[in-house]
Amino acid sequence: MYYIEELSTTRRCELIDITATLRLILSKANLQNGMCYVFVPHTTAAVTINENADPDVCTDMISYLDKAIDNKCHYRHMEGNSPAHIKASMMGSSAAIIIDGGDLVLGRWQGVYFCEFDGPRRRKFFVKMIADV
Repeated sequence: MYYIEELSTTRRCELIDITATLRLILSKANLQNGMCYVFVPHTTAAVTINENADPDVCTDMISYLDKAIDNKCHYRHMEGNSPAHIKASMMGSSAAIIIDGGDLVLGRWQGVYFCEFDGPRRRKFFVKMIADV
């Protein structure tokens, strides 16, 4: 069994902290030890784990990606969102987080982020919790 979560993005590019949502799902699953998998089923969105203490980290990440992947470059993809596809591939479509003692094993300053690169849109992500055997 897996969970489907939905969210609405508000900007062309943004990182949305979904850590609290994952912890809520984990508490409902009543799982003590195992793995949490997050999968983003979109080609212009991604998931990443990074610092959640200073919002400037997310701003810097988006700024760097925007500079590294030029929007003005001649892309062959006709929809005009090739930079979003490239960013999503660079960041990745999934993340795996260990569950121990009923909580996600993340570093003190880490959070899990949904990465939007072609918004604003209504998006979803899948969450699978697997217990240790």
